[in-house]
Parts: sequence; C-alpha cells; structure tokens
Amino acid sequence: MQSKIQILSTVKVKNTSDLYKIIDLLNRTLKDEDLMFGLALDAIDKDMAVFTIYRT
Repeated sequence: MQSKIQILSTVKVKNTSDLYKIIDLLNRTLKDEDLMFGLALDAIDKDMAVFTIYRT
C-alpha cells in the first residue's frame, strides 16, 4: 500500500520552547481528518522554525 503525503502549506515562525505542544495537539486532534503537522528548525536561522501542514 502506497501512501501519498501532500504538503498543503509551510510557514516560518519564531521558535519558542512550547511550540511543539501546539503541533502535538493539532496532530492528536486532526488525525482523523487526514491532516498531519510538522515542525523543524530552519536550516539557516536556528531562531526560526518551519511549520508544515500535510494531507495524508
């Protein structure tokens, strides 16, 4: 079974220590809607985070 993950939107935001809690909440709440949320540090500016919304 092949799964296609589609990027719906990406935005850079200021990184904070609690930002991961929002991502966790969104993933737990909206997984039944085939949505997944990701967070990664920006490769160039470590004070920024990249927030991505995916459709699974």
